[in-house]
Amino acid sequence: MISLLHHDTPFPPVTQALHQPNGLLAAGGDLMPERLLDAYRQGIFPWFSAGDPILWWSPDPRMVLFPEEFKISKSLRKTLHKGKFEVRTDSAFEQVMRACALPREGQDGTWIQEEIIAAYVRLHKVGLAHSVETWMEGELVGGLYGVSLGRMFYGESMFSRKTDASKIALAHLTAQLKRWEFGMIDCQMNTPHLASMGAREISRREFILRLQELIHYPDIESFRFDHDLFA
Repeated sequence: MISLLHHDTPFPPVTQALHQPNGLLAAGGDLMPERLLDAYRQGIFPWFSAGDPILWWSPDPRMVLFPEEFKISKSLRKTLHKGKFEVRTDSAFEQVMRACALPREGQDGTWIQEEIIAAYVRLHKVGLAHSVETWMEGELVGGLYGVSLGRMFYGESMFSRKTDASKIALAHLTAQLKRWEFGMIDCQMNTPHLASMGAREISRREFILRLQELIHYPDIESFRFDHDLFA
């Protein structure tokens, strides 16, 4: 059985999460900033489909990307140096979310519903949710969004309308986070795409131990990237 949350119900310990489905911890509650931040600080994230209650997860193992382990292929490095893409941060946060919400090939729907978009836009307005955007000739062609706490970044979703557009955004994010001495990017669940770029699984116990250290650093005051990341 999983815990049912009311407005003021605290999350149960993550060790109570189910083994099957992996990481399901609780249902209910709300998506206000206080609840979301409390979840992230404990290694918990929301993920649910239309018509379902809010579901909260903390899987074991956990997929993460250490910034120094990001793999840049030869072709991606060439694209980075050509400079045909412009990378911006936080200039089109809601647009990025809505692009991530569009159905992908082989999928019937999306978990990024209006309720989720509104929740993360609220976090963005208080300076804790951010977008990294890839632009070409004034058009948004790729990007990602996530949450930043201390020296921890929680990746939520990415999209691409041009070849390598989302990888360009992730490459810039990891390079800048490395300069800022961020310790980890949470990728949540294992996918071959993430693994090909250097992400790997660690135990939930290790994830929580690292997380509890990283979230206690001061938050980044300005989520602006350096211009010479790949000079």
